Amino acid sequence: MTLSQLLSQPEGRRLEFKLSLPTNSDLAKTIVAFANDAGGDIFIGVDDSTHQIVGIDEDLYPQMEEQVSNLVYDRCSPTILPEISLAKVGEKALLRIRIYRGSQPPYFLKSEGKMSGTYIRVGSNNRLADEEILMELERRRHRVSFDSELLPQLELQALRFDGFSQLLEAQTGEVLDDNIMRKLQLVRVEQGCTFPTRALVLLSDSPQTDGLFANAKIECARFKGSSSEVFLDQKTIGGSIATQAEKAYNFVLRHINKGAHVEGVYTMSRWEYPIDAIREVIRNAVVHRDYSLSGKDIKIAIYDDMVEVTSPGIVPPSIDFSDMVSRQSDARNKTIAPVFKHLGLIDQWGNGLKVIYDQLQDYPEIKFKWKEVGMSLQVSFVKTMASESTSMTQENGQATQGLPKGYPRNTQEIPKKYPRKFVRDVAFDT
Repeated sequence: MTLSQLLSQPEGRRLEFKLSLPTNSDLAKTIVAFANDAGGDIFIGVDDSTHQIVGIDEDLYPQMEEQVSNLVYDRCSPTILPEISLAKVGEKALLRIRIYRGSQPPYFLKSEGKMSGTYIRVGSNNRLADEEILMELERRRHRVSFDSELLPQLELQALRFDGFSQLLEAQTGEVLDDNIMRKLQLVRVEQGCTFPTRALVLLSDSPQTDGLFANAKIECARFKGSSSEVFLDQKTIGGSIATQAEKAYNFVLRHINKGAHVEGVYTMSRWEYPIDAIREVIRNAVVHRDYSLSGKDIKIAIYDDMVEVTSPGIVPPSIDFSDMVSRQSDARNKTIAPVFKHLGLIDQWGNGLKVIYDQLQDYPEIKFKWKEVGMSLQVSFVKTMASESTSMTQENGQATQGLPKGYPRNTQEIPKKYPRKFVRDVAFDT
């Protein structure tokens, strides 16, 4: 991305504008927030309300560079090494402060200490990290995931695995026993005793799951119209996380239409939404959600014009939704993700975004949108083109609407009037 393109973006998770150098406290908060998350750029000399490039006095650059360097050294801990440079846009000069994602989180303000001075980036704001976020940053520092931690207070024999065991045997032919649990790193032996991980408890059907992970569930709802005021149907899906995704996917299928068009002796059918992409989003919500965040569950909302999936946890810093063609992979849950790969429920090579991208090429009337809402990721499939019914048939026990007027009946052959231009149409809401 060029400098001009970067400056045309709105402020967000990795970008901040300032007309002049802010107070030491404000600048230091942004610097530690960037270091604790995905890194980012701070541009001095840009009006943050109008995005107008005002510039700085180029002669003051050495003085400003020293001021920023001293501030970072004096006020931030552990050590952060910013990249400070002079950027030119036409005749105007800007001070650019680039902060890289830190390898020793949590970063915090020295004067306030770790517990009261650790900040994270949420959208375009700096937010004081609570205890849960602090613990997650500590885990990241030690390269340990929440789901891989042991729960020594639980007896392994007390856990039930009906759903997970049946799925494992159906998908792999394997019987769930101690050897398989060790192979999948769902248990670990310490001091001669075998202890379950959090991942194993989440995969179980035991009451302990509800007690320790009360929000490890999916709340599904079908609303009337395009608002969430009137419920037509709702369902809470709990139990083993191994079986949650398919149950939620089936709920979606029950509440969306399938169109049909007769050509000769053949009936051509097509769902009104890209169902493979929706299934991929639901599966990834289960696999990659942040289970350490209490009080948050996965939510699936179906409206007349949209299917929306909200999952606890923001996008990992290394994942870029704007480049969906690339095979990107960064598992937040380092034990759960390999289990789902072993079951064949997710792809091993980071193809999830690519699957969504590919199917959306056959759905030009659906707009894919995503945004981070607080500490959650919200993904939406939104109808942008009204469907006109060309025929009505009975399929899967429900009346189905026809395909959009003029849409190709053979979805393998998409004409030029439906250009494959997905990436630049993605709506980035911050």
